[in-house]
Amino acid sequence: MTLLDRARPPAYAPPVPKRAPGRLRTWARDLGLGVRFAAAGGREGWIRTLLTAVGVGLGVTLLFLAASVPGVIDARAERTAARTVAETADGAPVPRSDTTMVWINAETEYRGDTVGGQLLRPDGARPPLPPGVTKVPGPREMVVSPALRELLDSPDGALLKERFGNRVVGTISDAGLLDPEELRFYAGSDNLTTAKGGHRTAGYGSGGRPDPINPYLVVLIVLVSVVLLMPVAIFIATAVRFGGERRDRRLAALRLVGADIAMTRRIAAGEALFGAALGLLAGCAFFLALRPLAGGVRLWNLSAFPGDLVPAPALVALVVAAVPVAAVGVTLVALRSVTIEPLGVVREARPRRRRLWWRLLMPVAGVTLLSTVGTIGEATAVDPYPIAAGAVLVLTGLTTLLPWLVEAVVAGMSGGPVPWQLAARRLQLNSGPASRAVMGITAAVAGAIAVQMTFAGMHEDFVRPPGQDPTRANITVEAFYGSGRLAQEMTDGFRGTKGVTGVVAVAESYVVRPGPVAPHEIQPTTILTVGTCATLRELARLPSCEDGDTFVAHIPGRKRQNEWVDKAARPGEPVDLGSRTVNGVAEPSLWTLPASARTVEARTDPVGRLNDGILATPGALDPSRMPDARTSATIRPDERVADAEEYVRNTAAALDPTMRINTFKAVERDKQYASVQTGLLVGGTATMALIAASMLVSQIEQLRERRRLLSVLVAFGTRRSTLAWSVLWQTAIPVALGTLLAIAGGLTLGAVLLNLLAKPVADWWVFAPFAGAGIAVVVLVTAASLPSLWRMMRPDGLRSE
Repeated sequence: MTLLDRARPPAYAPPVPKRAPGRLRTWARDLGLGVRFAAAGGREGWIRTLLTAVGVGLGVTLLFLAASVPGVIDARAERTAARTVAETADGAPVPRSDTTMVWINAETEYRGDTVGGQLLRPDGARPPLPPGVTKVPGPREMVVSPALRELLDSPDGALLKERFGNRVVGTISDAGLLDPEELRFYAGSDNLTTAKGGHRTAGYGSGGRPDPINPYLVVLIVLVSVVLLMPVAIFIATAVRFGGERRDRRLAALRLVGADIAMTRRIAAGEALFGAALGLLAGCAFFLALRPLAGGVRLWNLSAFPGDLVPAPALVALVVAAVPVAAVGVTLVALRSVTIEPLGVVREARPRRRRLWWRLLMPVAGVTLLSTVGTIGEATAVDPYPIAAGAVLVLTGLTTLLPWLVEAVVAGMSGGPVPWQLAARRLQLNSGPASRAVMGITAAVAGAIAVQMTFAGMHEDFVRPPGQDPTRANITVEAFYGSGRLAQEMTDGFRGTKGVTGVVAVAESYVVRPGPVAPHEIQPTTILTVGTCATLRELARLPSCEDGDTFVAHIPGRKRQNEWVDKAARPGEPVDLGSRTVNGVAEPSLWTLPASARTVEARTDPVGRLNDGILATPGALDPSRMPDARTSATIRPDERVADAEEYVRNTAAALDPTMRINTFKAVERDKQYASVQTGLLVGGTATMALIAASMLVSQIEQLRERRRLLSVLVAFGTRRSTLAWSVLWQTAIPVALGTLLAIAGGLTLGAVLLNLLAKPVADWWVFAPFAGAGIAVVVLVTAASLPSLWRMMRPDGLRSE
């Protein structure tokens, strides 16, 4: 063999096999191809991607708002603690110094809105400053919040401006306010003393712990959170399936050029991943755009500073991770029910009927899990996780039952008007999109019914009748010191106030029998009330009365209580009105109850109390001799006079701005209960708005998918009104079935939760308003989608690219 022969290559060389790409590289390649189809798929692809991004973005926006709630609550709690007046550790009085100040709560109301505030009188040149205030206002001066300044400068605030009568010299900054719309003030005083109810303090800022939340409210909070967030998750899962039919036809074309089933699913996952990523960016953009507007929005008396709307980082990370994963998962699950072949998508064939058994497992499992929690009492430590898991399983089960129920009902529909037939046939061919659009309403309505049932069941525990009689008097004014002169000024001042029809003013204090008592015995004590004869007749049934008379009032039917009163109130013997400090020594102030005091029968006063004890007229006892007395007036306004209550408040402020005013209401509401109810109303409003938006986007997407079919029907002479009615029926049928399912599921969930709380079902008809809300949403969404329907029925929809 020559050297040349050795250099020649062999006539045949075996091919070198290509290295098969790894699983990770295959997934990355196919996902990237799906992203390219979504990003560069032409006009139709971009429309589908944008619809998905908008739908996901709306859901992400609400999730970010929900993730901001802990920050808003913490910020409000910090501001509340910062402006709470500090007290000594042992509760002892604060000694007067150059750095102390006397203060009193001067909160008032104006046309249903609370106006918080304090009266301040510095003891020296360096008084403590409330948060948000740079200088303590002087006498007849005040600093106000921006919202209160705006109100005082408006015509609507004329009565309130008259009540204050102070010159506004400054504005409270955000550090001293709970929210941008809070009405608050700090006013200076030159006559406020501790003897008139004032308190001395050395600063602001309290480290006290908040009251523990009632276990019943824990159950409510968990349920409300589930009810508000479940529709959001359902909507996001629905949004990633927008344009599914066009996507499946595109994947069939890929099968024709050699792609296998696994590759088409990965490509579809890439498209969903791209839409979800755009949705996350859109949600961030929507959230950042809405965040500056938060200060100007007040829902159910609740607002927030834009700076407080900061989502918790852990919750943001959870949303950012969960949304793309959920998008890919929903897409892969959806493709399991579709057969994508090279020559088309097998969707027109009669689909396999949905199975029922596994759809019933979730609600049954949820009810079973809730039943294992056990009875919850007022002292029970509540584990929120089983309650949340049970509620989620029940509501999720209801949403999975809806497609089966719609399919089962429409399968037997036939005949009827043309719009009805078109709607029924469309739902028979493919009821999935219409059912998915209604899932959010089903979950929201069912949850709202359960929450409302629970609220109604525990209503009596948190909303209690106060025992007052508004038909006799429904306003009380109270000063923190006893004065016959002030009582007379109250009587004269309020009688001359516009809209007042009756006044009862008294000075009262507790008194004790003087002298030693036996070991382990309690000093006999009773109440002493001083007022005019007209006033005392409101408190007891008097045979006759003249100034200088005294009485001892007994409550009918309470023998032991009356005997206790007689031990302290003994005609002809002294009682101790209280101790006064003279030269550092406490000396009792004694007064002898006249021997002529008569025993009378007490009657219920305008505040709803039965007043026993000693009743005296000013001629018998000067209230200024009672060190611990308080002067109060109960007032009956004329309900026919507009702003009668505001005129009363103005008169009280003119008499003494330190007086406290209470308005009798039909009920007395627990603050934690009211805050949970407010949160439900705010969150429910946002959730219903999201549901309406989701249904509108889904409706437009379905119309876009059927644009060519609509144009063909119009070209063949179908009236536009017929198509509009068919669209309405296509939405109304699933909504009606979803509402019925929600009513049944919501009543069941509510009854189970009330059983946990050992509370009876107060009202089985709580579902009526929510069913009406669902119908209203359908009508509004259908009306809003009509302009898109008219555009899609044009002849140019017959064109094909």
